[in-house]
Amino acid sequence: QVQLVESGGGSVQAGGSLRLSCAISGRSNENYFLAWFRQPPGKEREGVAVIDSDGSTNYADSVKGRFTISKDNAKNTLYLQMNSLKPEDTAMYYCAVARPDSWYRDIIDYWGQGTQVTVS
Repeated sequence: QVQLVESGGGSVQAGGSLRLSCAISGRSNENYFLAWFRQPPGKEREGVAVIDSDGSTNYADSVKGRFTISKDNAKNTLYLQMNSLKPEDTAMYYCAVARPDSWYRDIIDYWGQGTQVTVS
């Protein structure tokens, strides 16, 4: 069973930075998609960034140029570096893992519990 534990959220002023981490345990060497999602207050969950097994990345237009997704395979950890934060980035941020056959059917296999990011 894969378990995901996020950390690094908090409160920051606009223009500031935060780095989110997601510790992944129980994962085999399968080629997973690793992603960050967020859910702003009163809104639906949305995709933020994704990285595949080859290291290719993709970002939501709203965060391009400000956020960077990365992974450390040796540490089984996923990261999200968030710079130039805006109040509209305020949300609960979730780490997510999906097998390729799930990802291409818009299915997430595993979710973390979330970490709150508040930008004022």
